[in-house]
Amino acid sequence: MEEMKKGLEGVVALDTKISFIDGIQGILMYRGIRIEDLVDLPYDAVSYLLINGKLPDEAELNEYSLKLKENRHINCKLVDFLKDLSLGSEELDGLRTAISCTAHFDEENNHHTVDANQNKTARLVAKFPTIVAALHRGSHGLDVISPDNDLSHGANFLYMLTGRMPTELEAEAMEKDLILSAEHELNPSTFSLRIAASTLSDMYSAVICGLCTLKGPLHGGARKGVMDMMDEIGNIENAKDYVLGKLERKEKVMGFGHRVYKTYDPRAKIYKDVARRLAIENGDTSWFDMAEEIEHILYHEFVEMRGKPIYPNVDFYSAVVYKYLDVPAELATSIFAMGRVSGWIAHCMEQYSDNRVIRPRAHTI
Repeated sequence: MEEMKKGLEGVVALDTKISFIDGIQGILMYRGIRIEDLVDLPYDAVSYLLINGKLPDEAELNEYSLKLKENRHINCKLVDFLKDLSLGSEELDGLRTAISCTAHFDEENNHHTVDANQNKTARLVAKFPTIVAALHRGSHGLDVISPDNDLSHGANFLYMLTGRMPTELEAEAMEKDLILSAEHELNPSTFSLRIAASTLSDMYSAVICGLCTLKGPLHGGARKGVMDMMDEIGNIENAKDYVLGKLERKEKVMGFGHRVYKTYDPRAKIYKDVARRLAIENGDTSWFDMAEEIEHILYHEFVEMRGKPIYPNVDFYSAVVYKYLDVPAELATSIFAMGRVSGWIAHCMEQYSDNRVIRPRAHTI
């Protein structure tokens, strides 16, 4: 009888050139380049790298960035629809619906040529931030703000969301967030997307599968969970009792531990540095100080006392960054998807290029 691995833990499902993770050494690479060497680039360059397999030269980057900017606007009928869309506590529900509607406005939706897929790639990457910002503003009775093509991918999103020009550091933080969120091998949302792509379904449908899977609190929804946890704790004085109470009740502390990493998540290190800088610029380090206190408590309880390698994951300090960017918690998962769409598209294209329908077996009990 073949061995069954619950949650497919440790199972190698396919080959990929898109990313590499060493969970013991704490290494993450996109297309063979370490994340630490990519995070200071524009998001457009990293998006191009993931989708096309190489970093763009100056001319290629300018052409790709221009194509994204030309595709930032969304159909006026979709804007009206988004204004009327009733949202609950998780705005990713609206994003999922909006991407499904966007497919109807794309004449190449069901065309599967290389050129058509490249065109859909630019439309999806470009329109995600516009849709997320429009959803949030429309649902709160605010005017929808049109894209500003003089701004970078991240800065433009913050402008469309808040109506004000971000500071240089805020724009940098948003670009870094999108890069750090862009790709992470066969996480649940990417795997679900590749299953959809393996049936030769269209790119929009595959991306929607990714969105549906990302929503879960054990995946992309964990970022919102960390923000909610920090609001619940309130201040640094409450942190110790809160964390120890969670551990005593054998409850999960959001933002810690990872299926793959057995050391510090390399993305979390970068987010922590960005969060510290934003705290200083903001003139209020309370959110950062509380997060660092939570980290110290858990390091003592797990690493020092029990020898268990439980460290902050990507969601922990990214939530602190969102706090300083005044991002509402209900938007956290949607913003994660804004960065991740480039990685999803890369996996979709890779699946199309050497396809075999993904169809595992179940062990009958």
